[in-house]
Amino acid sequence: MPTLSVFTDVPMAHKLEGSLLKSYKQDDHPNKTFLAYRVCMAEDGHPWVSPVVKKLRSQISQDPSLNYEYAPVMGMKSFIQASLELLFGKHSQAIAENRVGGVHTVGDNGAFQLGAQFLRTWHQDSRVVYITSFQKELYGLIFQDMGFTVHEYSFWNPKQMCMDPNILINVVKQAPCGSVLAVGSIADCKLTQSQWIKLMSIMKSKQIFPFFDIPSQGFSSGDLNEDSRILRYFVAQGFEFFCSQSLSKNFGIYDEGVGVLAVVALSNQHLLCVLSQLMNFARVLWLNPPTMGARIITSILCNPALHGEWKHSLIRVVENIMLIKEKVKEKLRLLGTPGSWDHITDQKGTHSYLGLNSQQLEYLVKKKHIYIPKNSRINFTSINANNIDYITQSINEAVLYATGSEKFLQK
Repeated sequence: MPTLSVFTDVPMAHKLEGSLLKSYKQDDHPNKTFLAYRVCMAEDGHPWVSPVVKKLRSQISQDPSLNYEYAPVMGMKSFIQASLELLFGKHSQAIAENRVGGVHTVGDNGAFQLGAQFLRTWHQDSRVVYITSFQKELYGLIFQDMGFTVHEYSFWNPKQMCMDPNILINVVKQAPCGSVLAVGSIADCKLTQSQWIKLMSIMKSKQIFPFFDIPSQGFSSGDLNEDSRILRYFVAQGFEFFCSQSLSKNFGIYDEGVGVLAVVALSNQHLLCVLSQLMNFARVLWLNPPTMGARIITSILCNPALHGEWKHSLIRVVENIMLIKEKVKEKLRLLGTPGSWDHITDQKGTHSYLGLNSQQLEYLVKKKHIYIPKNSRINFTSINANNIDYITQSINEAVLYATGSEKFLQK
């Protein structure tokens, strides 16, 4: 008699973004192009790694004095301290007052997993989370799995082709008291000072708990302090909050998945209580965080010369991104592509919206073998000297095709 599997009733999981990459890999077209990589890409088409990281990885691995004992549950103290100073500033008053702390997590999703677990247990007044970002974030699934009701909103206004600051303010206005507000890529939020003041006033009156996401500090403006400026403003205004700090992208150590869940509290006593609970959850989730990535980052942040070299590498990446965007916009202008393409250069960071509709995207995927997410937000570092002409010419064709242009029909 055959034995029935205990997995008989397990269905296939719903496919996420991976299906686009799978289609790309199965495509044998010579000009196929993938513009949806999560990581920052170098000119040679491989993931970007800061040059200083390459040197240190080899040095650390050959260090005979290294102790390969398990790391503490919280992570290495030197790593946590260096990461928090990067986020809030070396001379942060909140750090000096010992009311800022952190836990080393397995990537940024690990930080949200840890934070959501804490909020489910110790923030029971509200089980509602509002996520505002430039794209659908994976941590929405984490909150859902924890039993939270999740509402997601995009900063991007596809009709006006720009980031709409009113979306964030309107979300806060409609959110019930005690809700959690998760804000993705806060460095790219183009709110004026008066709008930030208004937002904070509403959040304080409704006791909305902020949970920020800093996925790649330095990749937005090239200035580490500028990319975390708003975070420091919230500290100065007396907010308590969580912040997921990813250190994988801006150092180029994606395989290490290095993250920190930063905590800002009103007092050292409150902070110690929160950290003690977070460590209890971390013991269950992963017990001891991996150390290689943390050692590399700590070595760089604690050495002025290496720190300066790393910051310079970030500036070069941002300058290259700006140059790529300018070239794409200019080539589309020279091709006579209908519409304005200023929104390409108006956006910051590695990933930005092209502003294409579903018909144009379908044309690019099926006819030109250029793989772009359905929201048309692409990784501009995937564009280089070898593929920029093919990509811009294909975009031009897609726009003309969708508009039914006679110029296209005559081809």
